[in-house]
Amino acid sequence: MRGEPDWSRRIASKCALAAAMVFLLAPFIVVLGSSFGTASEYRVDFPPHALTLANYAAISAGYIHAASVSLLVGSIVALLASIVGLCAALGLVRGRLVGREALQSFFRLPIQIPFVVTGAVFLQFYYQFADWTGLNLLSGPLGLILAHVFVAVPYSVGAISAVLVRFDPALEEAAESLGAGRWTTFWEVTFPVIRPGVMAGLFYAFIVSFGDVPVALFLATGPWTTLPVRIFQDMQFDFRPSMLAVSALISIVSLAVILGVQKLAGLELVEPRRR
Repeated sequence: MRGEPDWSRRIASKCALAAAMVFLLAPFIVVLGSSFGTASEYRVDFPPHALTLANYAAISAGYIHAASVSLLVGSIVALLASIVGLCAALGLVRGRLVGREALQSFFRLPIQIPFVVTGAVFLQFYYQFADWTGLNLLSGPLGLILAHVFVAVPYSVGAISAVLVRFDPALEEAAESLGAGRWTTFWEVTFPVIRPGVMAGLFYAFIVSFGDVPVALFLATGPWTTLPVRIFQDMQFDFRPSMLAVSALISIVSLAVILGVQKLAGLELVEPRRR
């Protein structure tokens, strides 16, 4: 009698999983298929009536430049956010801090504020900062980088803290008892163990920065316009099929990066591998 409920639950769980996969993958399949279509009107041609690479050949140099800006800004943001997140996670998990829960809530605050509000606040702050100091942070990528670090740090803190709380301090004590200094113990014992969390935080910070539109829409101007903002601005005035090709390339590259990072760094955060 117990076999039937278990069998029905397995069928229901598989159906739910299949529905979730279709829901998540359907937009990517539509974009990827439409990028090979021949339609040139203000619509998405899916399924395509004919296959062509003309949309990929029509990608303008402006998109390539914007993609290089997004890669540069995202890489810098990922590095800075990981450094700040590592220091903050060590302090929150290992430190004997007064008001630790309040500090944890403080580091989660940037993701609780709508990104549109964050972009508007940073824009006004940069205007005031320019009046006070004469330094215009909007003339280059620095203003956008600082704003993206602000919104990316919580992801880095969360990823590193999730691994750090499972770390056994006895390993550090054993290393120090054998004569290793604090820095040696950290780099040779602690960091290799928490490296998956650091890599996950690095990856999350890069994705948040690379795919951001609301914050960058306020702060990215001129030659420092990022790729998502460039696509958003172009779609307001003129839809071109080359946008589908750019979106398809971003999806493919993102999937390759995710698989590569998981393969090389081993992001075993949910369920650590049993050796």
